[in-house]
Amino acid sequence: MTRFKPRAVPPRPQWQLEQQGLHPLLARLYAARGVTTRSQLDYDLKQLIPPAQLTHAADAAVLLADAIEAGARILIVADYDCDGATACAVGVRALRAMAGDAGAVIDYLVPNRFTYGYGLSPEIVDLAAEQSPDLLVTVDNGIASIEGVARANELGIATLITDHHLPADTLPAAECIVNPNQPGCEFPSKHLAGVGVMFYVMLALRAELRTRGWFGETIAEPNLANLLDLVALGTVADVVRLDGNNRILVSQGLKRMRSGRINPGLQALFRAAGRDPAKAGSLDLGFMIGPRLNAAGRLADMSLGIEALITDDPARALNIAQQLDALNRERKDIEAGMQETALAHLDAIDPSEAAALALFDPTWHQGVIGILASRIKDRHHRPVFAFARGDNGEIKGSGRSIAGLHLRDALDLLSKREPGLFKRFGGHAMAAGATILEADFPRFRDGFARIADELLDVADRTRTLDTDGPLEAGYLSIQTVRLLEDEVWGQGFPPPLFDDEFLVDSQRVLKEKHLKLRLRKDALSIDAIQFNFSTAPGRRIRVAYRLAINEYNGVQSPQLMIEHFENT
Repeated sequence: MTRFKPRAVPPRPQWQLEQQGLHPLLARLYAARGVTTRSQLDYDLKQLIPPAQLTHAADAAVLLADAIEAGARILIVADYDCDGATACAVGVRALRAMAGDAGAVIDYLVPNRFTYGYGLSPEIVDLAAEQSPDLLVTVDNGIASIEGVARANELGIATLITDHHLPADTLPAAECIVNPNQPGCEFPSKHLAGVGVMFYVMLALRAELRTRGWFGETIAEPNLANLLDLVALGTVADVVRLDGNNRILVSQGLKRMRSGRINPGLQALFRAAGRDPAKAGSLDLGFMIGPRLNAAGRLADMSLGIEALITDDPARALNIAQQLDALNRERKDIEAGMQETALAHLDAIDPSEAAALALFDPTWHQGVIGILASRIKDRHHRPVFAFARGDNGEIKGSGRSIAGLHLRDALDLLSKREPGLFKRFGGHAMAAGATILEADFPRFRDGFARIADELLDVADRTRTLDTDGPLEAGYLSIQTVRLLEDEVWGQGFPPPLFDDEFLVDSQRVLKEKHLKLRLRKDALSIDAIQFNFSTAPGRRIRVAYRLAINEYNGVQSPQLMIEHFENT
């Protein structure tokens, strides 16, 4: 069951925003999202929280500056998703620019997820040691790597952890840890993505090197704002909350993309996706560019994606982007088959009666189970874990949650109730991963469902669509689409979703899975489409929709993108 819930629009902030010169529709939308004054929408870089407020960022800067001055070998250990890839690229580009030709060697290592799993494990440290690094720098991982850091210490390799995931009770014994979510850190924004943390560390490093008089005729001080397109991509793709600080990072990154100041790899990825970076928006990053970069980590090796982001050769960037596009198409085919199998598994149970779902199939691909879990979660509005077979009798799971159940906390509680169940687990509120023995899957499935049943209220189990209410007929236009696309939307600051009742004048099915409608309300008639529909519409429907542009034979027209509808 799905419930429509129009957002409350406090009249005074809406009026104030209009009086401060904001477009009336934007004033209404922003007031409903807690914005009370236009200054909160000031996305100038001067409004960023200073790096000095991020605990240990200055210490990390000293550690890195010392390494650069000493001509040390610095090895970045990356994660295999879009956030990790962009964080690695930010680190490689910034460190190489600041080191110049002074002798320091900056390289990276990204573990193959299927061989080594996630994080700075002892095995990864041994692999890294083959390159004889003096300093390991993790990006988007490491906060839980107690054993890996211990192994690095044994080998005499210093470690700098940069991460944003929630820590466990014990922290690794690293030389330095930068994580806004570590105990004692009072950084006002707890929602930095891994790439955001690394960007902040690079800002602190530049400030440290500046005080040392490092920059001059031989080594120019880099403009780190040129990396904000990468920061924006990683921040949006990792679905972290877009608080005010993150909106500045994303807004500045989009601004640079639109003006043509764009990373060659991102330029190539836009081209492969058939999108124009001059019109780049948050949805492009989250649904077009991010998935193509992620495809490398899901099906192959994320070093392919990182190479796309660190090369300055447009031809090489385009070649890699085309490979990533092909991998993304392959990923979609694999995902479609897995969804069919998952639905067959669900035929044996009633998902509406279960508090949570855990699924396993020996044929599933490890790199796609996170997307599968997300699709099943969206379909049934339940926390979902999907598992695929690993090695040595293990299965590896990826989970997605709904509001009301903090996924990592649920796993932590399950680990206490079922000692020895987990080989490893980690994550955050809405997404997490776990590794267990295949023989223990029933124990996980049943225990996970019991904990979800305890923690989820009845109201949480009903899907609620927070909408922005009806959209006046005069706003159903291409101009409105452009107006909304220019703004920054994302997790915690959701893009506008409107709802209204319409008459269905015509309907047809495209490619056996997409529903094309012609809708009417009073004198207004407009096209609408729902992808992967499951319910046939009646004569009158209530629709939750986003406003978009449909282009056909060179002609553009407004169109409703239907997220959900109900017959009335």
